Amino acid sequence: MDGRAAAPGAGTVVNALATGVGSAFALDLETTATVSLDPDADGVTGTIAGDPEGDTTLIERCVERVVDAHGADEGGTVRTESEVPTAAGLKSSSAAANATVLATLSALGLEVATDPDADVAPVEACRIGVDAARDAGVTVTGAFDDASASMLGGVTVTDNREDDLLDRGASFAEHALVWTPPERAYSAETDVSACERVAPMAELASELALSGEHARAMTVNGLAFSAALGFPTEPAVEAMAACDGVSLSGTGPSVVAVGDRERLRTVRDRWDGREGETRLVDTRDRGARVL
Repeated sequence: MDGRAAAPGAGTVVNALATGVGSAFALDLETTATVSLDPDADGVTGTIAGDPEGDTTLIERCVERVVDAHGADEGGTVRTESEVPTAAGLKSSSAAANATVLATLSALGLEVATDPDADVAPVEACRIGVDAARDAGVTVTGAFDDASASMLGGVTVTDNREDDLLDRGASFAEHALVWTPPERAYSAETDVSACERVAPMAELASELALSGEHARAMTVNGLAFSAALGFPTEPAVEAMAACDGVSLSGTGPSVVAVGDRERLRTVRDRWDGREGETRLVDTRDRGARVL
């Protein structure tokens, strides 16, 4: 009973920490999960490629929740490999959870699709991963905005207080420039009260996102949350004139700009002078998939 699946990371349009409403879009950076289920195994054991000391609670809990809902008390193993850096604001937890949930459902022989006759709908699979993330304590809001963008692809707007999908569309840009500094920021350790102080700006960004102005929403969000969480605004200012939108992603530290690929190359020349890694990637309309 084996299954394998992949899910993309994502960038932020609107951070949900201030108001509960969030928005994110999929990036073409993937996490792959391989799950083996055994009816005779006791418990689930997880491993993370390249990080033998990494916390595997989330991926193990994803397998357990899928088995609880759709299996017959199987145990087994789960292993993830990822292009998405952890604790960098690029939704590595959502990608790992979605890939693991899909791989486990595949191992159980269940189809995940929007077809009414399918065994599990993608949004339902996504909510399993969100619940597992809450169990594992890796998120404050449940991060349904990030998880839905990763599972469904394109851009989503959600109410994380109800795990409600408010809007979904194709990506609003084809290209993204991602700058990831060396430091890391764990979402569960974020100063939520600082985020709540920029709620009026977050509400404006949410209104822009719901009206389809995702790039403008990103820039409003980025300036507000960079200031609230103590990240520099200079990278966004450097990019603003040469991109459609730019934002701190999640609770940082990565900054993501979207727009025309050639113009983003000029931003990359500026960001390359900063410590850390700069990557020019595609956005993605396709979400998580069984391999």
